[in-house]
Formats: sequence, C-alpha cells, structure tokens
Amino acid sequence: MSNLEELYCCADDFCQKFIPLWHQQLIESRLLKRRREASLSLSEVMAILILFHMSHYRDFKTFYNKHVKQCLIAEFPGLVSYIRMLTLKKRAIIPLCAFLSSRKATTQGIAFIDSTKIAVCHNLRIPHHRVFEGIAQRGKTSTGWFYGFKLHLVINDCGELLAVKLTAGNKDDRHPVKALARGLTGCLYGDKGYLSQALCDELEAEGITLITHVRSNMKAKALSLWDKSMLRKRFLI
Repeated sequence: MSNLEELYCCADDFCQKFIPLWHQQLIESRLLKRRREASLSLSEVMAILILFHMSHYRDFKTFYNKHVKQCLIAEFPGLVSYIRMLTLKKRAIIPLCAFLSSRKATTQGIAFIDSTKIAVCHNLRIPHHRVFEGIAQRGKTSTGWFYGFKLHLVINDCGELLAVKLTAGNKDDRHPVKALARGLTGCLYGDKGYLSQALCDELEAEGITLITHVRSNMKAKALSLWDKSMLRKRFLI
C-alpha cells in the first residue's frame, strides 16, 4: 500500500463486505448494541490505525495529535478528539483482526517462525498494574524478564505474514506452533527455543519439517548449506 488513498480504499472495500456479515452474526447472537454514531467511519478509523503502524511514531497519542490532526485534516474531515478516538479504536478491534486474516499471504514451502515480547508495564509497576490483571503474565526472553504477552509470528521468505497468535507472557514458544503451522507445507525455520523432538514428529506428520540450530550442550546436527543459509534469513521476521 503505497499511499493513504489506496490504504483507505482497501479498508473500505473490506468493511463493505465484512460489516453486514458481522452485524448479522451479532443480531442472531443477541449481542449487537446500539452505539452513538461517529463522525469518522469505521473504514477511516481502521485506515488511521493501520497508518500509525506504518509510521515512525512510537505511540498513538503523539501520532494522532501531532500528525493526523495537523496534517490529515483534509483527508479525514470528521476527525474527533483523542479521547473519542480511543472509544472508536475499541470498535475497530474485531474488524481489524478480520482484516489482518484476510491479508495473509500463502506459503511457498519456506516459512520462518519467531516470537517477541509485548510488555504492558515496567517490571517495577507490576504489583500496581490493573488493565491486564489476570490476563498478562510474567515471562522471560533472552533479554530478561517482562510482564505482558508474547506475539508469535510466521512469515514466508518474502517477509509476508502467514500466521499470528497472541499468548500470555509465560507461554512456552513451542505451545502455539502446531496451530500457527496449520496449512503450511515444506520447511519451517526457527531458533533454538523451538527445539522439541515431539513437536518435530507432530509437524512431520503434517508434512512440515521444523529446522533449528541445536543448543551448545547437544550433539551437533548436520545441516545442509541451504538450511544454514535459511536460518540466517530469520532476521526477516
């Protein structure tokens, strides 16, 4: 997506198909709630949120107040206050997740898997954190302890997203692999954190070969030059 117009059109085309189906499902489940109409459409909210993640800004508040409200007034004439935007963001969560799923690429026989931490607060503030209480958990990565979640990603050799999953911070990296690898074929490259003979056997039965380096205290495993080269390409993720 090279420009804002293309981004908005892509989000709007998706919303025109998804929203009626979603609302029908909510009506049948008696979960549809009446909400105050907003001056920003759901497509516009989604476009702004996606644009934020494509920008260099570190936090949404600065992006919205300093960039959107100052530079994109013509593109979004119905802009609302930042506080109101936070409410509209909540409405866009499910459509955004569905949009993400619709944009996933297809596997070509080569995939890479990895995870990253999403800390919800500084470690010193853990006892006082309430927003994700009971959901976020303490976890540990190669960089140290954190409190929050883990984001697990699978991409193809072009850097395109194949699968994504969010877990509590204390979940083992190997736990969601089978679900993430559903529908994949060929080789799946990961780091040493995915080492598990049982997992390898399960994936092998599905036609997927899990390839990793071995730990320093394990017997060396012969890898082809191709596999060594692919393992070095994990930086794509």
